[in-house]
Amino acid sequence: MVTAFLNLIGRDLRLALRGGIGSLVAVVFFIIAVALFPLGIGPESILLERVAPGVLWVCALLATMLSLGRMFEEDYEDGSLEITALGPLPLEAVVLAKVLSHWLTTGLPLIIAAPVLAVLVNMSTEGFTVLMVSLLLGTPILSLIGSVGAALTVGLRRGGVLISLLVLPLYVPVLIFGVGAVEGAIFGLGASANLLILAGGFLVALVLTPWASAAALRMALE
Repeated sequence: MVTAFLNLIGRDLRLALRGGIGSLVAVVFFIIAVALFPLGIGPESILLERVAPGVLWVCALLATMLSLGRMFEEDYEDGSLEITALGPLPLEAVVLAKVLSHWLTTGLPLIIAAPVLAVLVNMSTEGFTVLMVSLLLGTPILSLIGSVGAALTVGLRRGGVLISLLVLPLYVPVLIFGVGAVEGAIFGLGASANLLILAGGFLVALVLTPWASAAALRMALE
């Protein structure tokens, strides 16, 4: 079962690499969106420093949402999702493999790019470590919650718009606590409480969302 799980992740990663620039759309969007903010609000360093945590987190959230439609849709269209569902892995494990693949191709590159973009928006150095930790805890939550929206809309026309409507309200707490952690570190208010809430949210999402996504996929495959 472990081998099948790892093989599924490896397959998705190979497909993402073969997809070329298409698999990097979320990261490119993240970089461009953050880079536009200094042009839009001006080069004043104090203003940029104040809004930097919110800018980075909002752009990361939107970039993650941009790639959710690919999580199940392509496999559903070519029939491989149905074949995978009939394989040795429970559908919940298939969902977890898809979520992990999505995070490795979207969330992880966003985390790697975040420090460079933080310098671009003049974020205080006190917030760099907490920014990385908050994204490390928060982006998997975004992928897990997004899997539910992607599963509910699989096979539907214009499903990408519906995914955004479904998951965006659930993303708001992640955004609030992620930004709160970074701002707490920068302004000396403490970041531990917000990071602990993000860690708890990750554990809750890890337990609940695979079951919800698997149930939605079963309805789509019937």
